[in-house]
Amino acid sequence: MSPRDLRLLPVAAAVWVVALTCAFVPALGWWMLTCALVVGTVLVVVAWKSGGHGWVPLAALACAAAAAVALTCALAAPVRAEAAALDGRIVSVEAGVTSSRTIGSDGRAWFDAQTARIGSAGSERALSIPVRVGVDGLDGAALGARIRVTGQVMATEPSERAALVVFATSAEVIAPAEGVFAIAAATRVEFVARAVRLPEPGAGLLPGLAVGDTTAVSAELNDAMLTSGLSHLTAVSGANCAIVVGAAFWFVALCRGGRKMRVFVALATLAAFVVLVTPEPSVIRAATMSGLGMLSVLLGRPSAGVSVLCLAVTGILVADPWLAATPGFALSAAATGALILLAPPLARGLERWVPAPLALGLAVPIAAQLVCGPIIALFAEQQSLIGIVANMLAAPAAPIATVVGLLACLAAPVAPVADLLAASAWLPAAWIATTATTTAAMPGAQLLVVPGILTAAIVLVVSASCAVLLCRNRADTATSPGLRRAASAVLVVGVALGAARILLDGPLAVVAVPADWSIAACDVGQGDGLVVRSDARIAVIDTGPEPEVLTHCLSSLGVDRIDLLVLTHFDLDHAGGASALVGHVGTLLHGPVGEAEDERLIASFAAGGAATVEASAGQRGTLGTADWRVLWPRARQAAFPAGNDASVVIEIEGTDVPRSIFLGDLSATPQRLLAASGALRPPYEVVKVAHHGSADQDAGLYSALSPAVALFSAGADNGYGHPRDETLDLVAATGATSLRTDLQGRVLVGRREGELVVWTERSDDADAPSEVGGPG
Repeated sequence: MSPRDLRLLPVAAAVWVVALTCAFVPALGWWMLTCALVVGTVLVVVAWKSGGHGWVPLAALACAAAAAVALTCALAAPVRAEAAALDGRIVSVEAGVTSSRTIGSDGRAWFDAQTARIGSAGSERALSIPVRVGVDGLDGAALGARIRVTGQVMATEPSERAALVVFATSAEVIAPAEGVFAIAAATRVEFVARAVRLPEPGAGLLPGLAVGDTTAVSAELNDAMLTSGLSHLTAVSGANCAIVVGAAFWFVALCRGGRKMRVFVALATLAAFVVLVTPEPSVIRAATMSGLGMLSVLLGRPSAGVSVLCLAVTGILVADPWLAATPGFALSAAATGALILLAPPLARGLERWVPAPLALGLAVPIAAQLVCGPIIALFAEQQSLIGIVANMLAAPAAPIATVVGLLACLAAPVAPVADLLAASAWLPAAWIATTATTTAAMPGAQLLVVPGILTAAIVLVVSASCAVLLCRNRADTATSPGLRRAASAVLVVGVALGAARILLDGPLAVVAVPADWSIAACDVGQGDGLVVRSDARIAVIDTGPEPEVLTHCLSSLGVDRIDLLVLTHFDLDHAGGASALVGHVGTLLHGPVGEAEDERLIASFAAGGAATVEASAGQRGTLGTADWRVLWPRARQAAFPAGNDASVVIEIEGTDVPRSIFLGDLSATPQRLLAASGALRPPYEVVKVAHHGSADQDAGLYSALSPAVALFSAGADNGYGHPRDETLDLVAATGATSLRTDLQGRVLVGRREGELVVWTERSDDADAPSEVGGPG
């Protein structure tokens, strides 16, 4: 690739930097606009006097584009500030839907919208801002529809595309989508209904592969797609647009159409595809690039891929600068750039060991993984180690599922044809789903990391080292020996550290755990995940929000079989990781059931061989040499519905287990009733503080419990302020030692020579036990 093809790269980079700056610090918008205009004017004068040669014209172009981005941000800043003033209020919003619907982890349907009017009842005013709306189901809210919702709003960070998030308590469609948008929505709905009639695996995934509709994808498959690095296949992006455009080109060529006809038909097909899948950020980027690519073909410059990408990125950021701060847009642009710049030299380098067609097939996922890895490390808590292999296995099936599935979607008016095409597309979709679940279940499929700049820098160094060793230029020569030696050293160190980490987290994990622990509070983030051990028998109390984090903690403790699983209630932060334990549990003791999804989870444990029992006060049993007893909720009580206040409270005590009580998420009112029930047997050596240390606590209960150790299970960045200062003070007043998973990581409690002993994952001396004292 010649330097001429890269000349627009600095322009796109400068525009991206300005967009990021203005998005994160809106107050700099007018200042950056002024600077860009002044510098640009000077450069134009210099270019005019020098005859327009060299780098000066490109610098002037960069200043012009940067000025346009800064102007967009500056003009939007007052309106977004006005919207931010509504933070926390109950408002009524009239808006137009601008995206497809997705289902969040909270069960709500979420979509983007552009407001027309917003405000409190009786004082609405016209205000046009992008918002993110969450509703408990709203049929007909397709792209192009107008809706009215009422709910509480939350202001977002300045860098977010949506200026407000609306948690709707009531919602209605006041004007359904019309024209092509209505046709597209009806076509998608009919296609999803047709697809889900097919068998799993693959049925729910097919609409995601064909038109980007993931509403039928199960949570388990979605997690597997993320772990295996295949989630990009259901996010309509450049690959999908390229497949659609390529298919249109091929069809017109088959009909002996000329170059202009191919381009025009491809552009029309692309426009229809964008309407069908809805214009998400990645789709906008991909469609813009594809459109510019068609223009380059029409002008006889089909090889100018980097220039086309830079023009696409620049144009999109001028129109919507906040996309610069979205991970999806960054990954989409980076992956496209990787395929243009990095895949060819990677393929040439891989040809030293494998045939050329296989080398090209390997180069595409490797290039995307190497370039996207550092970006993913900025915000994700895991890095996929199986992504390249999974993408290689799934790659042959993806275009077939996309094209045939899309044809099945479009053939909806002719039901027999649509059914035949959908059934044909099911097989590749099932292959991809099976690939995702199989590779995600492999040991070491992903590496848990701490997201941030430091992790991104480490991944960048490793990725660059891999590229240095694998790539070859057009002259079939490798990089300099010194650079190759440095890259080899980086990879040797990285592999050694990675192997050590795998051993310590796997076969050697138990060696690093003290032998006499009896209670463990796993660091599962914002949630509860506790383990009790007595005479090699295991009880797990709640599972945290994520299966992977829980299984990692259990593996490090040497736990592979659970005799008693207690799900205190079914909120995500207490039962979200439960699916990982199906088939490994002897008895499931659970709180009251509130939703159909709760029943399905219980049924899955029963199918896995577990005895399932709904908990109520007075139930008791044994765990090794320890006894357990349920203290709450009362049987057939109607005062507290399923959820926090009906959490299972359980007491465990044995010769090797300190007397302990686990309070679930009880609030102050049921805490007072528990204290007055006469069921408590204080003092308790260990208390798991209720509701992650929220402020809604009863001081009298904790005074009565008289704990020696208080366990707070909370996430480091939970947004709720858990544990609250007043609760920490309340516990300290009882004389208890507070132990927090948000600060100290995994906490282990045991007994040694009659005294409680604590080990924490993060402390000044994490390997040394600290004596807490207390009754023993």
